[in-house]
Amino acid sequence: MARKVVYIHGFNSSELSYKATAFGEYMLDKQTPYIVPRLHYDPRVALAQLDSVIDSDTVLLGSSLGGYYATYFSQHLGCKAVVINPAVRPFSLLNDYLGPQYNPYQDCHYELQHAHIDALKSLYVEQLSNPENLLLLQQTGDEVLPFEEAVRYYSHCRQIIEFGGDHSFVEFPRYFDTITKFLTIKN
Repeated sequence: MARKVVYIHGFNSSELSYKATAFGEYMLDKQTPYIVPRLHYDPRVALAQLDSVIDSDTVLLGSSLGGYYATYFSQHLGCKAVVINPAVRPFSLLNDYLGPQYNPYQDCHYELQHAHIDALKSLYVEQLSNPENLLLLQQTGDEVLPFEEAVRYYSHCRQIIEFGGDHSFVEFPRYFDTITKFLTIKN
């Protein structure tokens, strides 16, 4: 059984994202602690933040860039993770966003730099060594990230692929029981 659940939010998001709060409400009557850290925009700082709350007894949910981080920890620590419309190679996609950024959910202005892209690239897991520890929840209507890339990358993992939807993963609560079972969260 999982000792704690950590939800990892995406790029320019926060601990108050819809998926994080909706799953948090679902977790209220569970016996497992639920943690949603507010991540820093610098991947090096975000990694340190996550490293301080994640261990091999932790299970993870990660959305978008959070799915990328969850994959990294899952494969390095051997913990289970559910990745929701995950970023597979964010270091390739974020080059177009170099420069001034604003995260409205954290009311934070910052500059996305090459060092941030390089830090993300250093976390890339070329080949999944423990694919059985990952569950992919993917909607093909994701307008932000190419869904085909996730389907290919996580091809040896359990996958639930839905046609349509969008990057927010429409009707996410339908999968709470599936997530709980996969992550072995206590009732």
